[in-house]
Amino acid sequence: MAIHPTAIVDPAARIHAEAEVGPFCVIGAEVEIGARTRLMANLFIEGPIWIGEDNIFYPYASVGVASQDLKYRGERAETRIGSRNKIREFVTIHRGTEGGGALTSIGDDNLLMAYTHIAHDARIGSHCILGNAVTLAGHVTIEDHATIEAFSGVHQFCRIGRHAFVGGYSVLTRDVLPFSMTVTPRESKVYGANKVGLKRRGFQPETIDQLNKCFRLLASETLNTSQALEQIRAEVPRGQEVDELVEFILSAQRGFIK
Repeated sequence: MAIHPTAIVDPAARIHAEAEVGPFCVIGAEVEIGARTRLMANLFIEGPIWIGEDNIFYPYASVGVASQDLKYRGERAETRIGSRNKIREFVTIHRGTEGGGALTSIGDDNLLMAYTHIAHDARIGSHCILGNAVTLAGHVTIEDHATIEAFSGVHQFCRIGRHAFVGGYSVLTRDVLPFSMTVTPRESKVYGANKVGLKRRGFQPETIDQLNKCFRLLASETLNTSQALEQIRAEVPRGQEVDELVEFILSAQRGFIK
């Protein structure tokens, strides 16, 4: 096991023999780190936390620490991070709270760029990209393949749907529709389907066209949401992605960005 002599590792931590702990890292009790995960330098990791394989943590990240939620009273809560994630410099990831299921979770193959903040009880799927200084409030859900560009903020309890693209400096106070490209100039708006991202991920042109038609109907000034959904059901061929979009809208607790 490659542990630098300047690192401080609690005897109760469980570190795989193929993991690497760099200089000046501080690893607390109830920390479990999988094979080939590399902690470069100057990291602080506090348990209970489970970290999978082949991750790389860049210097000065702080992971698994207590929530900033004023309701947090030290109850037992944990953090789970999957495999093959890249956690860049000065990222902060806070463990869960009793009020949110006592778990903050991050899936596989994500890139969290410098200064990203993941608050308590957030759920991040897999294959997501969070740009520099993206800030997630508590209880936020980011679904698979979502991209959020730099300096965007997400209000607590909001959801970002699958394959969504959020432009830089956006302020998100409602759910972001799956497959959409959403940008905030002065207020958040959907600008159609996330065409480039969906093409890169192998979605068929007809699927992208169907999603674009859905977004045009949802954005129509002559239709309210119920009427738009009726027209989507009547005019747009049914498919997995269209069904997912409709279900996402119907289940939105905070409304959604049109």
